[in-house]
Amino acid sequence: MKALQGVDGHVAWVEAERPACDAGQVRIRVAAAGLNRADLLQRAGSYPPPPGASPYLGLECSGVISEVGAGAAWRVGDRVCALLAGGGMAEEVVVDARHVLPVPEGLSLREAAALPEVYATAWLNLFQLGGLKPGEKVLMHAGASGVGSAAIQLCKAFGNPIWVSVGSAERLAYCESLGAAGGVLRKENLEALEGFGPFDVILDPVGASYGPLNLKLLARDGRWVIIGLMGGRKAELDLAQVLAKRLQVTGSTLRNRDDSFKAELLRDVGQQVWPLFTEGRLKAQLVGSYPVTEAEAAYEELAGNQVSGKLVMVIDESLA
Repeated sequence: MKALQGVDGHVAWVEAERPACDAGQVRIRVAAAGLNRADLLQRAGSYPPPPGASPYLGLECSGVISEVGAGAAWRVGDRVCALLAGGGMAEEVVVDARHVLPVPEGLSLREAAALPEVYATAWLNLFQLGGLKPGEKVLMHAGASGVGSAAIQLCKAFGNPIWVSVGSAERLAYCESLGAAGGVLRKENLEALEGFGPFDVILDPVGASYGPLNLKLLARDGRWVIIGLMGGRKAELDLAQVLAKRLQVTGSTLRNRDDSFKAELLRDVGQQVWPLFTEGRLKAQLVGSYPVTEAEAAYEELAGNQVSGKLVMVIDESLA
């Protein structure tokens, strides 16, 4: 089979060994795979996959099950999408059967490829780790990202007003169209977020450069969940605010969680989130797709930080 590999800051469609499908696993003939910022880091050589994971790119995919290992509760021919630690951008992928979800009714495989990573990430960090309760207020930095798009829709569906910081007026309008109550442009006046706060939960892929502001914006008993370090890894913080407000600061990653943790997370997402697609309350924010032959162009667009929503790579046009 072939798979997409990061090579010296670029990508290459290379020959790869076909993985075995063992007990408790399924083999998926891949239709499409979602692009994520983690792929950019892996492409650059700065984010290696966890031990034992596929060395190829792709943290989520969609497709059709072509083989079922002993004990796996799926059938050959099922249309599915999957959360992966790697390897989604390949003609085939083998994955723990518990990390697979059905394609929501009414969605194409191309759309389904844009769902698992961002909705699992948003659900984990807002509702499980962030402990979000109905009516509590949320701030999402980089609100027009794939995770941001999912977070906004989930907050709207579960009764949580959400504000965003974004890079342009167009991206702010996009977030508001999904249900955000408002927000600010990061290059103009982040301090203006104080007018919308205080916030109970801040979901933050930026990190260090926003740290002091986040402490100021959080309400008493607020939760700051850090999911990325686009703004750096080192910050000087006033810990007196953490004490006085009883704040919680949580670092969170998903890719290197163990299989059982991911299985429990996907079960929760399947029960709590997936029905909302069928009801029309959530939508796949797919804004573009590329054939795998144009993979380099796809990653260059993602790296430009102008994408509102999700991009996917089409691996098998006959399926997607």
